[in-house]
Order: sequence, then C-alpha cells, then structure tokens
Amino acid sequence: MQSSFSLSLSSASPITGRSDGGGASSTASDLFFTTATTTPSHLRFCGLRREAFSGCKSSSNNALLLKQLRPTKKISASLSTNGTPSKGFDYDLVIIGAGVGGHGAALHAVEKGLKTAIIEGDVVGGTCVNRGCVPSKALLAVSGRMRELQNEHHMKSFGLQVAAAGYDRQGVADHAQNLATKIRNNLTNSMKSLGVDILTGFGAVVGPQKVKYGKTGESGTVITAKDIIIATGSVPFVPKGVEVDGKTVITSDHALKLETVPEWIVIVGSGYIGLEFSDVYTALGSEVGSANPFTFVLLIVSQVTFVEALDQLMPGFDPEIGKLAQRVLINPRKIDYHTGVFATKITPARDGKPVTIELIDAKTKEPKDTLEVDAALIATGRAPFTQGLGLENVNVETQRGFIPVDERMRVIDSKGKLVPHLYCIGDANGKMMLAHAASAQGISVVEQVSGKDHVLNHLSIPAACFTHPEISMVGLTEPQAREKAEKEGFEISIAKTSFKANTKALAENEGEGIAKMIYRPDNGEILGVHIFGMHAADLIHEASNAIALGTRIQDIKYAVHAHPTLSEVIDELFKSAKVISASFKQSILNPTLETHSRLV
Repeated sequence: MQSSFSLSLSSASPITGRSDGGGASSTASDLFFTTATTTPSHLRFCGLRREAFSGCKSSSNNALLLKQLRPTKKISASLSTNGTPSKGFDYDLVIIGAGVGGHGAALHAVEKGLKTAIIEGDVVGGTCVNRGCVPSKALLAVSGRMRELQNEHHMKSFGLQVAAAGYDRQGVADHAQNLATKIRNNLTNSMKSLGVDILTGFGAVVGPQKVKYGKTGESGTVITAKDIIIATGSVPFVPKGVEVDGKTVITSDHALKLETVPEWIVIVGSGYIGLEFSDVYTALGSEVGSANPFTFVLLIVSQVTFVEALDQLMPGFDPEIGKLAQRVLINPRKIDYHTGVFATKITPARDGKPVTIELIDAKTKEPKDTLEVDAALIATGRAPFTQGLGLENVNVETQRGFIPVDERMRVIDSKGKLVPHLYCIGDANGKMMLAHAASAQGISVVEQVSGKDHVLNHLSIPAACFTHPEISMVGLTEPQAREKAEKEGFEISIAKTSFKANTKALAENEGEGIAKMIYRPDNGEILGVHIFGMHAADLIHEASNAIALGTRIQDIKYAVHAHPTLSEVIDELFKSAKVISASFKQSILNPTLETHSRLV
C-alpha cells in the first residue's frame, strides 16, 4: 500500500500494518497480548489494555477502583493561570510542535496544573488542520453534494428534479481554506485562554530537560522543563525518482489548494489519501466554459488512474471491505488502475509536454508502461518530520526517520535505554499515524508525568476514510485476527449486517454497505470492526469504545439504540454475534452435568 496508515504497539502487543511508498509488501507482525503480572491500580479507563480490568467483576468492585483512581491531592488549573513550574525549571512541560497532538497534550497538562509551553515553527494546527484532515473534509463535503446532485436516478427516487449542477472552483478552494483558518484560530485561542505559553520558532533538544527555540540560523533561547514532549508530526513522503513541481506533479499539500481540477490525473497510492482525492476529482470533474461564479459550468468527469505497488487496491483495509469498496468506489466511476507496479520516474509537464510516468513491474523490475497525463498526485504516505531536533544531544537515533519509543511514549536512546523525561507522540514515533492517535498519546503522556501510569491501547483507536460512502475500522482485520488466533490457540467468529436492512439508510436511499465484526465466541471479546456505508466514520465509535473499555459482546448487545437510526446497524451487528454461554462451556468440560447448550 502506498498510502500512510501505520499501527504498531509495544513489545507486549506488536502489530504493523504499514507499507512504504516504495511498495514493499505489508506484513503483519506478531499479534498478541501478554497478560501483565502486575497491573497499576491507577490506570485510566479510556483506552486501557484489558488487563487493567482483571478483578473488576461487579459494580462494587468498580466503585472501589474508582475510589482508588481519585488522586490524593486535588489539582486544578485556573483559566487565567498556567500553573507554577517545578522548582529549578522554567516549565513543568514543554511541547515541541503545536499540531493536534501537541494541542491535546497542552490542554490536558494545564488541566492537571502543569505550567506548560508549546513551541511551533510553522502554524498552530500542524498538518491535520492546515494541510490534511480539516481542509480535505471541506473538499469531500463538496464532492459528496456534487455526487448526489449529479445522480439523476438518486434524485428521482426522492421525487426531486434538479437542474444541471455546477461549482465555482475558487469558491470550493476558499471553503477549504476558510475552514482551516477557523479551526487554527480556535486551537490558538483555546491555548491562549488557558494560559499556555505559545513560543514561536523551531524547537530542538539541547540536553537533558533543556530545549532551544528560535529562528533557523540564530542562537535561539534555551528553556528548561521537567518533561519534554516531541510532537513534530510528518510531511508527505515522495519516493526517489519523483520530481514534484507543485503544479502538475503534486502532493496532498498542493492538492488541497484545488488550484486546478485536471482532466486526467494519476494517483500514486490507493490508500486513504488516494481514495479520498479520487472521490473529489471524479465528483468535481474539470471545469469547462463560463468563469462567472454565478453561472453553472459544464463538467467533464476527471479520469483517475491509480498506480499501486501491491497486487490489489486498498491493501491496508480488511480484504472483504476492500473488495466491496472497490465495487462501489472504483469500478462504476471513471477510474482505472495499475497494480503490482512501481512509478520509478515521474516528470512534470513542461515545454508543452505532458506529465510522464514510467512504470516497472514491482517483482521483476522490468519496464511495464509509460503514462502521459495532465497531472500526478503523490499519495505514497507520510514521512516523520524529525530532522534538526537535536536528538544527538541525548544519544537518540531515529529508525527510518521515526523516534523510537516504548508503549508509554518514552523515548529510547541508541543503547536501548529510556531517556529520562523525554517523550514523543504522533506521526514522529510511527506507532499510528492519525491525528486523534497523536492527541490520545499526548494525553496519555500527561497522565504519566502527573503521576498516574497510563498505557494507551492502540487497537482501540478507530480510523476512517471519508469517501462516499465512508469506510471505517478499529482493531484487527480478519487476516490479522486469524493469525493472532492461530498463535494463541483460540477460535474466531465473524458477524455481519447490511445497511440494506436499516430503515434510516433505506429512507436516505443509501442501502449500499455492510458492517463486519471479528470476535472470540468463547469469551465475547471484540477483535475488530469494519464498516463500509453511510456515515461509517461516525458509527465506528461505539465499537472502538467497547474495545477500549473491555466491554464484551454479551454485555453490549443489550444496549438500546434509537429507532430509526443508522446506529441500529451496529446494534444488529452485536445482536447477531453468537457467544458460547457459561453453561455450555461447563457442559463441555463436564459432560456428566445436566446442562443445556446455549448461545447468548
């Protein structure tokens, strides 16, 4: 897969689902949990490993645990003050990078009473707000509406008649930029209102518990902090041989500006980034005709060609979901694809010549084809932004650019030892390259520096692709779950439900889609949930929270959902799962007992 989705856990529960832009095959490493011999009694409930719940079998036990969770000394931060630093330090916590991860950590730190500073060398919000999740969702909101308005059959099914739909490209681009500006201002104001010190400049570690910030080339200012978090994020990954000019050969950074909508564009990589932009380009098409924003423009549907290094499209998704998504999102649209090939050389358009893309076979390395197109979007994932951070000053060496950390986000030096008081969160550590994962990691670190042990369960963190329809997932894919089951010696079962059986989806004429759950029938543990359908990105959270909290199917299946709502898709998914009851287990262990088999 040439897009970026990475998931790796601690040594106790490793899993890798990432492939680089070079096209190396995705591999799933050992998938297992190891029961801890001792479990801290003060772990937070959100995103816990399930070992933390051993012994919690009743509400009285839960109440006792909650009592233990309460700190002995109440700490609260005033909205007008940023705490008082620990003796001998300028700050309790300094965060290098003010993206979503750094922002989440800063707000939580102030809540904990820590005097906090955040260093930002670019703009507050990082990639997500300025060049990623936020502006891309603005473009996808437009593409979704355009796709619906252009679907005459869909409109007629509602009894609606709509004239030819058109759009103003600059107006669409402005919508994306305005949204990014608004969210960036919101993040900045939220930190200022809580008294977080926002320090402008590039930050670097100059020694234990010391950070320097300032403009490049200048001496800068050195500050001290009891704890330091690196949250510098990532940048688009551009493979060797690709020449990016920002006009005809572009990355997602350029594409989000929507300066043009080319008639034929090649998208290198068929993961999250590539799929979302294919949705935008095929819905908007190319502008032809009047430049007057108050008149409709004629549309020529853009031709999209995927170039994928692996043998199938969307290799990072659950295979069954990927096949359905290809049938709905790829095959009916003006999209073709080349799989099992590398784009070894991409040359921008110049001197009247088109963009040229040279393809070779991914296995034999023999030349396959040369494409001549209007534009190329490089969607081969993201690379960590970790250069110039002064890591050598604390004896830290990156691994493929990523900063090595343990399961508590503590930085590990070149000798395998923990660097005291230094943490790394988000894309820079490569555990899970998602904005909300970075924020969760930041909050986890703040819990630790506040005196409460906390280990984030990355298998409980959901992911989503905002195509039309959407794709979402949490936990393991079916192949990953089967590998885990084989290694650990248990069985897995699959439950499925269709959007075609959901009243709300049918009312919207959006019955295309399924929900799928992989689980253990012996104990009801949810291993993974995958959804393809309307508002899948919103529906996944009930499953992700269940995994985070250690909730079993036999308990959550009795939850009540409003009717008619899309949430009933998940309700039916839980209810359709079959978990072996305790009485049936006992009858297997002791056949002489007069027990009856029962599934719950």
